[in-house]
Amino acid sequence: MSKPNVIVMGLGNLLWADEGFGIRVAERLYAHYHWPEWVEIVDGGTQGLNLLGYVEQASHLLLLDAIDYGLAPGTLQTYAGDKVPSYLSAKKMSLHQNSFSEVLALADIRGHLPAHIALVGLQPVQLDDYGGSLTDIARAQLPAAEQAALTQLAVWGIAPQTIDETRCLNYECLSMENYEGVRIRQYHVTLEK
Repeated sequence: MSKPNVIVMGLGNLLWADEGFGIRVAERLYAHYHWPEWVEIVDGGTQGLNLLGYVEQASHLLLLDAIDYGLAPGTLQTYAGDKVPSYLSAKKMSLHQNSFSEVLALADIRGHLPAHIALVGLQPVQLDDYGGSLTDIARAQLPAAEQAALTQLAVWGIAPQTIDETRCLNYECLSMENYEGVRIRQYHVTLEK
């Protein structure tokens, strides 16, 4: 039996408040755990069709995103299987959802849709704060979203090892702490003028 090829993909845009939620969850999963060599944590951003290669090579695809379910802000939901594409295409919040729905549809047409797909999504609070970080409600859900992702991966038989050091999925300057620190300093400089 061959090993699975598992892709854990954070989707969204770090520059638009809660739109960056999925990427922040992916960062946590990358930073706090050592994964088997056949598991890859990916910042999918808003790359659309450029993500087709990741999707088509995956046997298991776990998506992390901010999704408009029409629920109370901050609500976390996990969906698996056929429900995932319908949630990504039901009510668009941003361009990346439209393009990622197309990625899944294209992979399906080409006969390369992953056999196992799941989504951990957050009902966002705010999206129209350009340059803003996560809202307090979304930030408070990061540990629960991390746990929901770990639970889904455990269903697929994947259990990472906790690590002591912290690793950075992206450039260090994009980490939530650094990104917010720059914004706070800029805000104070603006106030002083």
